[in-house]
Amino acid sequence: MAPKLRITQVKSIVGRPRSLRLTIRALGLKRIGQSVEHEDRPEIRGMARKVSHLVRVEEIE
Repeated sequence: MAPKLRITQVKSIVGRPRSLRLTIRALGLKRIGQSVEHEDRPEIRGMARKVSHLVRVEEIE
């Protein structure tokens, strides 16, 4: 089974630049405390890195 990433939004996107808000939405996050799981792929890692100050990323099996 491929490794996955659990991405949890921990900070608000209010007042953030549009590109960051759109990246959070593209990851599937809508509110603080919400978590989503994605396959561990380079494009998902890149999006998570871009908003790393707003989310928490965990590797899961």
